[in-house]
Amino acid sequence: MATNSSTPEAGTPVVATVEAPPPGRRISGAVWLALAIVYVVWGSTYLGIRIVVETMPPFLSAGARFIVAGLILTGLVAWRQGTSALKVTPAQLASAALVGLLLLLGGNGLVVLAETSVPSGLAALLIAVVPAWVVVLRRAFGERPGLGAYLGVLLGLAGLAVLTLPGLSGDVRLWGVLTVIVATVMWSVGSFSSSKIPMPKNPFAASAYEMVAGGIGCLLVGLGRGEQYGFVLGEVSGRSWTALGYLVVFGSLVAFTAYAWLLHSAPLSLVATYAYVNPVVAVLLGALVLNEQLSWPIAVGGAVVVAGVFLIVSTERRR
Repeated sequence: MATNSSTPEAGTPVVATVEAPPPGRRISGAVWLALAIVYVVWGSTYLGIRIVVETMPPFLSAGARFIVAGLILTGLVAWRQGTSALKVTPAQLASAALVGLLLLLGGNGLVVLAETSVPSGLAALLIAVVPAWVVVLRRAFGERPGLGAYLGVLLGLAGLAVLTLPGLSGDVRLWGVLTVIVATVMWSVGSFSSSKIPMPKNPFAASAYEMVAGGIGCLLVGLGRGEQYGFVLGEVSGRSWTALGYLVVFGSLVAFTAYAWLLHSAPLSLVATYAYVNPVVAVLLGALVLNEQLSWPIAVGGAVVVAGVFLIVSTERRR
């Protein structure tokens, strides 16, 4: 059995346990297409968030996104698999709600907040360190990930230190950088916890419940922060609406469906490569669309983080 999880802005918060495809299986064109969707769409969600928060409050927009996406996914599951696929025990529902709050409120919600002051490419590179935190959590609970994974953690943390330099130098607000780092820890705890508590057996149903719970959490935090005061719906720009719709449809539904299908149809080691491809896509899109500057701390720190994630993934695929 193998387990995989998405990173904070990888669209949807699901950790699925699946049987790996038979070794030596030929990689089909459909697999490469699905992988391309995950690479590009999930890599572009950081850019989408940055555009959304130009004229929308962070937590209220995140809450609306996840509640809408969760309700749509619930309807799709009931339509394609029957309402029985949505049946869960109270313990499973509580677990899904907890994981949803950790991943979407603590993880994605904080990323959305941070992107009001942090460039989308930098946020993506900071988030790429999530696999390193997961390795730390696994070791804390008695697992032995392997020497390569430990070296990957050290590289990831070294890259993380370099990536904080823009905040320390005043080029980027330090609170935004630290907020993303906290988000990565929250996401890692949520991802790790989901493999230890009784989750719904259907991964699509689990993700739907997580999105609704996390979305409600984001709305409540947004209201608690007073984001509704001074917010005029008519002042939201057309590009922010377009970006929000893109995040709901493509980031939270299309890419997730491709990801869930890949878990059943492709080698896990191949699927896991999104962890170090998404940040590169995000940096390129941020530079091309929003003219985000690629300073030397971001370039060097990002390269070190991606190298660390590559080492962790490479070590895990050999285990």
